[in-house]
Amino acid sequence: MSEAVDSAAVLPPASLAVGVGASRGAPVDEILGLVRDTLRGAGLSPLSVAELVTVDTKADEPGIVAAAAALGVPLRTYPAGELARIEVPGPSGAPLAAVGTPSVAEAAALAEGGELLVPKRKSAPRGRAPMVTCAVVRRDPRGRAGVAPDGPSGPGRCVEPGAGRIVVLPDFGDGAEPPPRPASRPDDDGAHPHTTAAMHTPTESPDATGAGAHDLRHHGDAEVRGRDRDLTDLAVNVRAGTPPAWLRERIAASLGALAAYPDGRAARAAVAARHGLPVERVLLTAGAAEAFVLIARALPVSRPVVVHPQFTEPEAALRAAGHTVGRVLLRAGDGFRLDPSAVPEDADLVVVGNPTNPTSVLHPVAVLERLARPGRTLVVDEAFMDAVPGERETLCGRMDVPGLVVLRSLTKTWGLAGLRIGYALAAPETVRALEEAQPLWPVSSPALTAAEACMEPRALAEAAGAAERIAVDRAHLVAGLREFTEVRVVEPAEAPFVLVCLDRAAEVRERLRVLGFAARRGDTFPGLGPDWLRLAVRDRATTNRFLQAFDQALQTLGVAVR
Repeated sequence: MSEAVDSAAVLPPASLAVGVGASRGAPVDEILGLVRDTLRGAGLSPLSVAELVTVDTKADEPGIVAAAAALGVPLRTYPAGELARIEVPGPSGAPLAAVGTPSVAEAAALAEGGELLVPKRKSAPRGRAPMVTCAVVRRDPRGRAGVAPDGPSGPGRCVEPGAGRIVVLPDFGDGAEPPPRPASRPDDDGAHPHTTAAMHTPTESPDATGAGAHDLRHHGDAEVRGRDRDLTDLAVNVRAGTPPAWLRERIAASLGALAAYPDGRAARAAVAARHGLPVERVLLTAGAAEAFVLIARALPVSRPVVVHPQFTEPEAALRAAGHTVGRVLLRAGDGFRLDPSAVPEDADLVVVGNPTNPTSVLHPVAVLERLARPGRTLVVDEAFMDAVPGERETLCGRMDVPGLVVLRSLTKTWGLAGLRIGYALAAPETVRALEEAQPLWPVSSPALTAAEACMEPRALAEAAGAAERIAVDRAHLVAGLREFTEVRVVEPAEAPFVLVCLDRAAEVRERLRVLGFAARRGDTFPGLGPDWLRLAVRDRATTNRFLQAFDQALQTLGVAVR
């Protein structure tokens, strides 16, 4: 099969018009927040939004213009007189007095006809009056007015199409103006991705490749919820048989002190000692996922870039914080290896996983060091580094790399995903900035106890032994997968999971579920498509049972023969 695999995800038709009314000076965060909350509350995808619409007197309103750019859609405006002729279900005296229409949001949304899905909603900022309204209309994709379900004066009312004006949005990327209607859309509800002429192959952006329709919030645990818990789990990367008994006992013993507020000093000191760092360079977090949120919210970032395929939470956190996110997509034909020259020179935040989820690629330290420079924050996610024998290629303990932030998680090796514990290692000033963005007492007392326990010599020895066993078990899994002629394994694999490519992977995955095994779909990772699956490494007996089921699934579907 071909090595040139891209996302091939099908984007939903862009058929929604979102009408926006805003007071002068309304902040973009309030506008975006209301639009996204409105869509989410109605079960609508931001991918289906065709344009933001408003009255022409708001054509240069900075918050509205920036919101349209962040959503990656054009801004269309209509004359106030035209909007005044449109009957709306949610009239209000203030906009009527200001611009001559009783609801800018509803009238602008209905100006081209269609079905009013969400009547006017107001923003709800804390401590002051709302400054923003929005309404959502679904338009007929055939280009004519839709049918009103509630009659000519109800919420589904249709009007004849009007003539609006497209506002040319300012540059938020490489200096080129965005087209009136983008060919593809940013995924989830994040910002339009940053692109730059300085990017080299294999650098791409979601808009350029159609790789934007990935569910960044989908994770392996979704494969084994509820009744699916009975499946043999190859979808989640938490080490099987964990937490060990001694760690459960330590955590249980801490429950007697729950009445006291958490005190993280001992755990912080233990992490610092484990990596040979001053305590000022350590921040304890509720898993590595919290660290991504803190980085997105607390650090001064204008040009963030995420190296994909990788764990999707860093990009999701950046987008949720309102950032424009660029992508560097590594290619299967290159073994998903990183070329530092592919990262834009002007990127002031770069996020990369090592070893990378889901590719299982371990990038050399020398390659990662080439990404670091003054004025740039380099975030290296080492959530799975303790599963690499000898933790080779780790950047933990390094204080000579400018802008370096290393993230670690204790949830994978120790089976503590439900407890939420991890940490960040960075320069003291970066740690202080992240710490200021944390809520009070962000890590619970049981989680602090676990962190301290996992830094002890016996725990480190156990983790090292587990890494050696994982390497042996992974080799057994890879050898078995190589027997299938139409299955390609990404090698060398260095993490406690492997990435495979095969035709009809989605059907194979569903067949495996029938046979009792859960595998992680790959099409939610930017840079991958529907032909990819991620498989967690398990013990040899479990792997043998899986390989038999895998063989049966492939034979049943006629995908491959041995």
